[in-house]
Amino acid sequence: MKQFRQSITFLSVIVLMATLLLACGNGGNEPAAADKNNTAEASPAAETAGSSEAADWTYTDYMGHNSQIPAHPERIVYSGETYGDLTALGVKAAGYPLSMGEGKIFEDQLSGVEDVGFPINLEKTLELQPDLIIYAGTDEADYEALSKIAPTVIFDTFAPLEERMPEIGKILGKSDEAAAWLTQYKTDEATMWQQLKESGLKEGETATVFTYYPGDRLFVMAGTGLPQMLYEENGFKPTAAVQKVIDEGMGFQEISREVLEDYAGDRIFILTPVDEEAQASTDAMMQSPIWQSLPAVKNGYVYTMDITKSSSDATTRKWLLDELPGMLSQTRP
Repeated sequence: MKQFRQSITFLSVIVLMATLLLACGNGGNEPAAADKNNTAEASPAAETAGSSEAADWTYTDYMGHNSQIPAHPERIVYSGETYGDLTALGVKAAGYPLSMGEGKIFEDQLSGVEDVGFPINLEKTLELQPDLIIYAGTDEADYEALSKIAPTVIFDTFAPLEERMPEIGKILGKSDEAAAWLTQYKTDEATMWQQLKESGLKEGETATVFTYYPGDRLFVMAGTGLPQMLYEENGFKPTAAVQKVIDEGMGFQEISREVLEDYAGDRIFILTPVDEEAQASTDAMMQSPIWQSLPAVKNGYVYTMDITKSSSDATTRKWLLDELPGMLSQTRP
């Protein structure tokens, strides 16, 4: 369940072999020998005087793979949680798992994007003839299969926005645009938090985000999704229990209803699930004596948000700057 990342479902042996044979001309990528931090190194051709086109260059992803990627990719297949980072930079992918975009803030910008499925479909990906694949998985077998189709970058979609945007800008050949977007966003975000504090938000207030998944499984969100925004420098603080989850590098953690009190902050955000079973579990929790005894519940500091609108991608984060103040003003008696 960790990170909710599912591995690629392999195609049949025959289909996979055919796919790799058709794409073998692209070749594989060699893993980096030591440093696994994202680095960039221009190829010698990029420095050739009088070159009419920017050449491919070497990018090292956070898993340590070296890839020769285009300076300005035109046909991108993107498979990950934060497609809204691309739309914030005015980029449309050739392929994307459309099911991951259902109900998202950027859904209306997916027109014309081909569905590559989730788990990603190798045949469909090959058919799109991408010049770059950006993939959120971490399985080496997945990487090897995809890198036979096109240069492939393993991208950390769970990294903080401040780290993701410069990296995705670098990968897409849009570093200046990414820097400008992030600068404006940070300015707008600081203004929002200042206005909230002037409206009564207290310094040091804590907040917690909970959600249910099918199977009566309750999760506390920590290092991904909505908390990435809530726990910004000028925003809310995580409770000690949530901070421990963050420190362990986890995006979320499954907990039992009996320990809600240990995780609940001064304010609570409930991500309402899509699945009906999970919705029923959420309703049952909110009717329970344990829930009713929480200080945030008694004070009316409980807020609900559609889980599909709680992503940490750049487009959603920008939308939340307008949405969050309105949510916080709706306290219950």
